[in-house]
Amino acid sequence: MKPLVRMSLWSYSKVITWVFLAAILFMVDTTQCKNCGFKAIFNFGDSNTDTGGYWAAFPAQGPPHGMTFFKKPVGRATDGGVILDFLAQALGLPFLSPYLQSIQACPFSLQIQLRQMKEFKVKVDELQHKGQTNLPSPDVFGKSLYTFYIGQNDFTGNLARIGIIGVKEFLPQLISQIVSTIKEIYALGGRTFWVLNLAPIGCYPAFLVELPHNTSDIHQFGCLISYNNAVVDYNNMLKAALAKTREEICDANVVYVDSHAVLLDLFQHPTSHGLKYGTKACCGYGGGAYNFNQQVFCGNTKQINGTTVTAKACEDPEYYVSWDGIHTTDAANELTVYAILNGSYFDPPFPLHHLCDI
Repeated sequence: MKPLVRMSLWSYSKVITWVFLAAILFMVDTTQCKNCGFKAIFNFGDSNTDTGGYWAAFPAQGPPHGMTFFKKPVGRATDGGVILDFLAQALGLPFLSPYLQSIQACPFSLQIQLRQMKEFKVKVDELQHKGQTNLPSPDVFGKSLYTFYIGQNDFTGNLARIGIIGVKEFLPQLISQIVSTIKEIYALGGRTFWVLNLAPIGCYPAFLVELPHNTSDIHQFGCLISYNNAVVDYNNMLKAALAKTREEICDANVVYVDSHAVLLDLFQHPTSHGLKYGTKACCGYGGGAYNFNQQVFCGNTKQINGTTVTAKACEDPEYYVSWDGIHTTDAANELTVYAILNGSYFDPPFPLHHLCDI
């Protein structure tokens, strides 16, 4: 696989970056960036798209995180860039920085993220009225892309304890919260929403190690059948809910993004995409098929059975889908974004290339 070539997005002049909501919500003014119909990106997400919010609140991240591109830990739960980094790059925006670095707050739930966004909008309106020129104009909220990549923690948090049936009982509540958040942002002026569906967690090394299962539950590509089927059920519910939402706010673009299909293909057929390892973590301890031990996470050192061990990174993360057993690598994130941006994973179709010079 050829080395991934990236241009620095900090090179744009007069680009003002606002950080919002703990790597959970971001906004970047793009007036001076390359031609794109979006003036900003707001993202509601978890550690899969966190560009440093968690570590701004709890500053303890160390090597080998960030080893591939940034060459140091930068608050991302991967070896390089997360999905939002590559999306911003494709749209001609600077890399995103987390709001928490400026306010020293803690990562929050989706409801509190929304509340913070509302407060931010009030501040923008107030300061613009007072003549503050270093803030975006109030119309930015109607000219932004709102992305959602959230739900993995809700799905997996209690999965080992209460099982698939137990988790399924509260998934409609999660979907309802996503839908209500979209509607509230719509009321604030938002008109373009991308909702990425849930990843195939049955292919993640951590869950292959942690979740109870029989060997018959593992298919030929090494993923857990029952858990991935449960994810598909959730994604179908999400897709149906978003279709209904489109009918209710028909002048908005509410787009279901099938990132699940992209990631599933990477996990099941890594060599088809220039990778080598699907269900094995790059950074972990234990070796074997998964290289994951739930007692010691990536970059940590701990005593296990009287022996001091360290979960170290592989030397070639560019060939792995999984970074630490829970999150994907820089290489997988880049492949995922560029697959999405070709347009075939949008439902309904979204004319991105008509809006932006990708």
